[in-house]
Parts: sequence; structure tokens; C-alpha cells
Amino acid sequence: MRVLVAPDSFGGTLSAGEAAAAIAAGWHRTAPGDTVVTRPLSDGGPGLVDVIRATLGGELVPVRARGPRMEELDASFLLVDGVAYLECAQVCGLHLVPKAERDPKVTTTYGLGLLLAAAVESGARSVVIGLGGSVTNDGGAGMLAALGAGPVGVSGTALPPGGASLRVCEGLAGLPALRGVEIIAATDVDNPLTGIHGASAVYGPQKGATDNDVQILDAALEHWASILVAHLPGCPPDLASLPGAGAAGGLGAALLALGGRREAGIALVRRLIGFDTEVAGADLVITGEGSFDFQSLRGKVVAGVASAASEHGAPCVVLAGQVQVGRQEAAAAHVDEARSMVEHAGSVERAMEDAAEVLTSLAARTAKDWSR
Repeated sequence: MRVLVAPDSFGGTLSAGEAAAAIAAGWHRTAPGDTVVTRPLSDGGPGLVDVIRATLGGELVPVRARGPRMEELDASFLLVDGVAYLECAQVCGLHLVPKAERDPKVTTTYGLGLLLAAAVESGARSVVIGLGGSVTNDGGAGMLAALGAGPVGVSGTALPPGGASLRVCEGLAGLPALRGVEIIAATDVDNPLTGIHGASAVYGPQKGATDNDVQILDAALEHWASILVAHLPGCPPDLASLPGAGAAGGLGAALLALGGRREAGIALVRRLIGFDTEVAGADLVITGEGSFDFQSLRGKVVAGVASAASEHGAPCVVLAGQVQVGRQEAAAAHVDEARSMVEHAGSVERAMEDAAEVLTSLAARTAKDWSR
């Protein structure tokens, strides 16, 4: 039997590569005669660069950048045949700020601007930016500041980092010099910038926003969108309502305002690594992530893998930290079965403390039911 293992990362406990290795090891415990092919995936969030590099190769270019609280850190981007691949999570990811210290009113995307500037200076013709897993909610203002086009107040002075200060923004410090580089925003969500489905309301709380913070940030981003429309030539007039504008705390909006285009991250990765060719030769496809929930069904890795499996007539099994999607909803998304690490381990604590072994054990049990 040929089994294709193609998971996303598992919410800060396992990278996509580690998860794939654990599943493969567990499968071989039960079915050593099966052929198991691992293809770790990303939908634009953490791990995008590693996933693409594993297939396409290329050069990792180091950059001294800044984190979400303006702390210095080392980052990099991947350069392949004139295309630069960046990952916003490297410089403004949730994992960079302890949960108790998160405050999206002040965290910044400045570091991503430094990465983007370095990619432009490298001579890249196109830049693909993975949007996902961010701890920021500044509408890309920090990124623009690093490019020389940051938000300014009534006196023309630069505003403090973070989304909250955008309420008093009066304009931009200048125009970014991107030398005609094509920008592609690879995102796993299609949320608009503002409103009940916007960046602040939907994702703000996981970044540390209180209910009051959400109101402040949503109003700030609405005002920020009007500034971008007024001051960036070619900015779409309906910027705030565009699908994907709310990705990564509004980074999507800033990239669209710069003339970028949005592409579903999992669709981009599927194309780049030739994923559908792998699926075509598989008898079974296994995917997974930290939490298989209703967001998983909207453009994330699991949905993309299940769709590909269905197109090629292969069953798809999801192994996840937690499963919150019912059988009917899962079946509608072409998922044949979903299994939970928490249920298998008996507790959330056990599932997280020894995630690799629990996932390996769950895969071994799954092989008993699915291997020929």
C-alpha cells in the first residue's frame, strides 16, 4: 500500500516535518511493508519556507531583522530562480511572544518590512509572502514603516508601533520603493480587514486582545484603510472589504494596497511542489494539524489535501491534536475519518507534553484499520 503523509504544523508543538515523521514512524510500526511518502505542507503560516525549500532547493539569505516588539532577531528568506519566499511568522509570529505578554495594540510587522526590503535588494523579480500565525494587528503599518512609508500623525511625526496608534494617523511618511517587484500574498484565510469577520474581531483575541481592544483595533484599521486608499497610488478603493485583507492582522490589506495579489497558500504550495502528482499515486492520504475545526475547512492545509485526494479518488484521514468538526461536515469536505490525539492520549496535557510519541501511537493504531 502507498500512503502519502502530508500534514501542516501542529500548533507550536510539532513542525510539519516533525509531524510527518511521527506519522510515518507510527504507520511503519504496524505496517512495515507499506510505502510511506512524507510531504510536509504549509498554507502560508509557519514552515512555508522549509516546505518549499525541501522541494525546490534555493538559497537561504540571512537577514538581521526585528521581532513583533522591535527586538533584534535573525531571520531569512528563500531565493529560487528570481523568486523570494518570505514568512511573516518568522518575524511577527505568535511563538515570539509569551501568551501572557501578547498585546496586539503595540506589536508590529516592522521586521517583515526589513525582510521584504532585503528581498527587493537581492534582485528578486517576485516576492511570495506567507501570511499566517502572526501576533500582530497593525494592518501592515510596521512593514510599511520599514519601507519608508510608515504612518505619521498630524505633525508629520512617525506614530508608535502597533495597531492602536493608527486611530490618529494622518498620512504616510513617503512611498515605498519596490522597484516593480511582483508581490503575492499567500494566505490561508479570506477575511476582510474590518467588521465582525475582520482581522481584529476574529483573530485579535488569540493575540491577546480584550473585547475593548477589539473595538479599538477595528476602528483603527478602518481608518488606516482610508489612509492607504488616499495616499498609495493604485490602492483598491474597496481595500477594507477585499477577501484576504484581514490576513495576519491586516498585513493582507497592506500588501494588496501595494498592488499585490492574493493566492490561497495551500493552492500555491500544491502547485510548487507538484503535490497532485504525489496524490495521484497514493492509495491513502493522511493529513493533520493542531486543531481540526471549522476554520480548517476554509482554505487551510487539511481542506486542500482532502480536496486533492478526492479529485484523485483516494481516501483521506485526518490526525489532529483535537477534532471539533462533526462527521457530516468532515465528509462534506472529503475527509473520510478524523482522529484526535487528545482522545487517544486521554488528556490535552498528555497530548501536548509528548506530542511526537502520541501522534506516532495514533498513526500506528490508524494503520491497523486502514492498511491492507
